[in-house]
Amino acid sequence: MKEKPYLIGITGGSGSGKTTLIRELEKSFSKKEVCVISLDDYYYPKEKQKVDNEGVVNFDLPGAINKKAFLADLKSLIAGASFQRTEYTFNNEKAKPKKITLRPAPIIIVEGLYIFHYKKINALLDLRVFVHAKANVKLIRRIIRDKTERNYPLEDVLYRYEHHVLPSFERYIEPYRERADLVINNHKDYNEALKLLKVFIKSKV
Repeated sequence: MKEKPYLIGITGGSGSGKTTLIRELEKSFSKKEVCVISLDDYYYPKEKQKVDNEGVVNFDLPGAINKKAFLADLKSLIAGASFQRTEYTFNNEKAKPKKITLRPAPIIIVEGLYIFHYKKINALLDLRVFVHAKANVKLIRRIIRDKTERNYPLEDVLYRYEHHVLPSFERYIEPYRERADLVINNHKDYNEALKLLKVFIKSKV
């Protein structure tokens, strides 16, 4: 019987630096060693998202993501199957979505805002990592990212952060920090934690 892959869940608030951390990990391992599956590629289309009282679409809710499809694909990876998924471009009209191919590997990194909140997904994880950063640091990072990568106006970024991002973080993400196996503080850098994770992954590959 084939050995079950080791699943590492990585979460944290928007702007905490989890995506950058994962990119650093991906540089250190081949796709045959590590596979990354991200909740970001499972958002429902804009027209299916909830709208707040001001008429602004709220993408920062657990229901904004197709968790059933994500769970099904994650189970496929665990079972040893490959599949393709269209990249989600966060409604950036300037971005051209790519086809992403995910292949099974000994280590599967499960990344996303609500992976601890979704009970069935959380139950599959072997190691839970929470990336933490101060609120002002996260806001600055989000402003820079959303302006440059997603083509969002500053006013829109600030409104969404105050009314959508922060309330969602406090309700659906932050409560799981105390239950994580490893908390990485990323106020300035996470070099030591990155080294630790790399060594740990090498021991599991």
